[in-house]
Amino acid sequence: MSDTGIDITRYTYRVTWSAEDGEYVATCPEFPSLSWLAITQEDALRGLRDLIAEVVHDLHDSEELVPEPLSSRTYSGKFNLRVGEQLHRRLAMQAAEEHLSLNQYLVRRLTNAS
Repeated sequence: MSDTGIDITRYTYRVTWSAEDGEYVATCPEFPSLSWLAITQEDALRGLRDLIAEVVHDLHDSEELVPEPLSSRTYSGKFNLRVGEQLHRRLAMQAAEEHLSLNQYLVRRLTNAS
């Protein structure tokens, strides 16, 4: 927990190998402009967490909005998606062929895609 009262361990972190850099890179979707490169996964994560702690502190001190961790956000289970007319028609036809509503069909497709 930082001195701002915000627990930076609640943010979403990912550490992957960067072949281009020859090092591990740590990223955080709540802070998309930040990353940290290091020789080990642990050092990349530690470096990014330290950087995020500094950024959160600076944002808090300047009374700017501090991003809420994705894990703390609430989700309604609904979102709007605009697609072209042709894709909409094709998906509706595929749903009908499987005797599903378009919503059920899309949920199934999205679930199987992950």
